[in-house]
Amino acid sequence: MTDDHDITAAFPIYDVVIIGGGPSGSACAYWLARAGWSVCLIEKKTFPREKTCGDGLTPRSVYQLQEMGLEGPVAQHGHRYNGLRAFGFGATLAMNWPEHPKFPNYGYTITRFNLDGLVAEHARAHGATLLNGVEVVDLLEPTTAIFGGLKGASGVIIKQKDSGTTSEIRARYVVAADGQNSRIGRELGVARNKSWPMGMALRGYYTSERHDEPWIDSHLDIRDPEGKVVPGYGWIFPLGDGRVNVGVGLLSTGGAWKGVNTTRLQDYFVAQCADAWGLNAETQCGAPTGGRLPMGLALGPHVGANTVTIGDAAGAINPFNGEGIAYGYETGRLAASVLGEALVANDDSYLAHYDELLDEAYGDYYKVARAFVRLISEPRILSAAVGAGLRVEPVMRALLSIMANLMDNDRRGPSEVTYRGLLALADVVPERAYDLLLGNERAAL
Repeated sequence: MTDDHDITAAFPIYDVVIIGGGPSGSACAYWLARAGWSVCLIEKKTFPREKTCGDGLTPRSVYQLQEMGLEGPVAQHGHRYNGLRAFGFGATLAMNWPEHPKFPNYGYTITRFNLDGLVAEHARAHGATLLNGVEVVDLLEPTTAIFGGLKGASGVIIKQKDSGTTSEIRARYVVAADGQNSRIGRELGVARNKSWPMGMALRGYYTSERHDEPWIDSHLDIRDPEGKVVPGYGWIFPLGDGRVNVGVGLLSTGGAWKGVNTTRLQDYFVAQCADAWGLNAETQCGAPTGGRLPMGLALGPHVGANTVTIGDAAGAINPFNGEGIAYGYETGRLAASVLGEALVANDDSYLAHYDELLDEAYGDYYKVARAFVRLISEPRILSAAVGAGLRVEPVMRALLSIMANLMDNDRRGPSEVTYRGLLALADVVPERAYDLLLGNERAAL
């Protein structure tokens, strides 16, 4: 990884500069560099670096890593698992990942400390310039946004974190891939649709003798010390290295869980699973960390005159399950394909195709997901649905395929039929109707 920040001599103007070396930014850099374009990937921290995450790779993520030629290193540093084990309201069900014509039927757990540097270095090995410990502090020569899009820019202004010196990097295209809290994203004009799902999550690491189990666990009911169900869900992901990733999350819209304390929720969940997994103060590996995550493409716009947003910076996280890594890889690849077309044609208007690709890939699916989240944000509906569903295995297997976005569009199995039904419901029932339908229950919270 390069520490040489005097890059203008090599590339007076890059084809593309990418802000952020996480899943989306590194994937975008890899696909562009492999195609022969000059790319500068900028990461404000130095790899390897910690990143708050559940550390789970579903089959969609594994497929993208296979496509980049990286499954071998991921398998070496990570832990392969078979599927999901769900717990809730007195029931338990273990489910293998479904068979699929494209996606594998297994996943991996691997810390972002180990994963992100692998992908970024892979991009560098294919020709991208990778800058570690360099922060993008501003846009270079920003232009006014037009037609409701992002602002444009001639590049970025960077600051070396070790020396504090600043310099300019010019590029034909600028990609924001630095997460939902990006100040540069806000400068480009990114804003959140506050009526769409927002996730809150907190995770910590514990040592455990069960660190190499073949399942990732999802707990759909968390209970306080008096046994009362509290809003949220929990997970335990074995990492295969002596540790497990233990976390809690909330998926809600419209402020349904406003004021919920995720630290207290984490304490409840750890106490709930302490005996089974050996979770205690002695096995805890540091304080938990967390954050907020806009979902379902809730951040926008995504395209400007010569700018695009990808991954978490575009709010691309799946509202069904909080998964972000796969959608980071996928949106990075989609953006790379559009940027490549624009560069070949020497025509900035090609960037508009990115919005079309996002809608084709996720538009209907996220419409269903947003409706689903609005419903399960209500405690009584969640309790009834999970309590009954976990006792009907075919229903839960269909739901697992839908929530992980692993349906097969060329068949009409239970998952596909159920999803088409949910899509039809989302089409005919306006989102506002869910608020009206559930207004009395929400008012009672």
